[in-house]
This record gives sequence, structure tokens and C-alpha cells, in this order.
Amino acid sequence: MSRAFEPPQGRQVFTRTFSPLPSDIDENGHVNNVVYLGWAQDLAIAHWRSQAPAQDQDAFAWIALRHEVDYRRPLLPDETATARTWVADRADGPRFERFVRIDGPDGAMCAQVRTVWVLIEKASGRPRRVPDPVVAMFA
Repeated sequence: MSRAFEPPQGRQVFTRTFSPLPSDIDENGHVNNVVYLGWAQDLAIAHWRSQAPAQDQDAFAWIALRHEVDYRRPLLPDETATARTWVADRADGPRFERFVRIDGPDGAMCAQVRTVWVLIEKASGRPRRVPDPVVAMFA
């Protein structure tokens, strides 16, 4: 298990809360592991849409290349999770790392996700080097 993610000092952090739906609860009585990944993706999309100018949103899309998920504490049906996300300080060509930490109402980490996203040019469907202004917009 990797150590808990924390955003670097001064890094921009985007936050949302999530409350599980009845369909999110598995037979063990807590939020199903797959739900955390969905929340991480929803958070990343919301962050992109809140920051990126319309012309960038029209020109580019993000495709997940790899997800790594660590689970620590179950989230129960009546609990609300706080999810935070931030990105790496630099991109690697078309690849850009994003980190998500999902905490329970007690502040204890329920899950964390590291995703490698690839920037795609919508017109061609091909990967595109992440422009420096996009990195700066999120870092």
C-alpha cells in the first residue's frame, strides 16, 4: 500500500463532496470499490470543466491510460465523502498525472487514486503534448 497522497504546498486543489446512493452500496454494507473510481473520474472532469477555457474544452479530451487505487477505510451508506484532486507539476508529453484523495466525514482516507491521463486532440483523435498553459492552469 502506498502512503497517503497529499497535495504539495501551494498546489491548486479542487474539492467536491459525494454522498453515496443506495445503488452504490455493496453486499458488505459499504460503498463499492468501483464507485470510488467513478467519483475520481467525475471529479477530474468537473475540475477540467471548471478551469479550462471553452476553446480548450472544444479542442481537447482526456483519456485515462492507467488507474491505481488504494482502499483504506469503508465509506458507509449515511456518510458523505470529501474528494480532493490535484495534478502533477509537469506533464510528460501527452501524459499528465492526476491524484485524488477521498476522505470520510472523520477525515480518514477511504481511497486514493492516481491516474495517468492522455490529452487527445478531438479533431484528429490523436494524442497531443500537453501545452504549458494547460499545465500552469491546473498546477
